[in-house]
Amino acid sequence: EVQLVESGGGLVQPGGSLRLSCAASGFTFSIYAMNWVRQAPGKGLERVAHISSGGTVTYYRDSAGRFTISRDNAKNTLYLQLNSLKPEDTAIYYCAKATDYCSGSWCNDAPRRGTQVTVSS
Repeated sequence: EVQLVESGGGLVQPGGSLRLSCAASGFTFSIYAMNWVRQAPGKGLERVAHISSGGTVTYYRDSAGRFTISRDNAKNTLYLQLNSLKPEDTAIYYCAKATDYCSGSWCNDAPRRGTQVTVSS
């Protein structure tokens, strides 16, 4: 069974930082490209970062320069370092296989937990 367990979210002041982690199991993590995707209150899904199986990274929206995606294949773990956080970054953050994200929606109905990031003073 595929499992992706996100952690590291919380309440942070504007300008602050958080490091999100995603523990993967039930599949061969190292061969999959991965995404971090977020959903803000009342809004749709938004991809913020992508990392290929080989470690090539792509950032979306204004996450470039503020967010850093990385992976540790030995630990089956995906990371997202969030810096210079803004109130508009408030959202539930999900990690997902790249193939699970379909242009603003999920490609399947697998259960997802995510981790809440709240940026507020």
